[in-house]
Amino acid sequence: MVKRKYCDMISRSKPGPGDGGNTGSWRVMRPVINLEACIPVKTKKNSCFNCWLYCPDCVVSKTIPPVINYEYCKGCGICAEECPTGAISMVAEATPVTEEK
Repeated sequence: MVKRKYCDMISRSKPGPGDGGNTGSWRVMRPVINLEACIPVKTKKNSCFNCWLYCPDCVVSKTIPPVINYEYCKGCGICAEECPTGAISMVAEATPVTEEK
């Protein structure tokens, strides 16, 4: 087996909220987490977190319960698509927060 020499240079940048600017103002749909169906909340363990893992804007916290930073969330819906229990649903931005539950 031949050893290959790869470039020693690596990326040191870390993505985070705000990389694309404050994008929450132009969102059309927003994700809402049903905490009763969320695996980490139900098990009280750091398990699953697919929403955190797949969020391209890093706006989902890896806490129990997970929290979404709506100031930077674009409303792409990837978190809702990747949730194995369907605990995240996409709601129209025009829907008042009190009607979500």
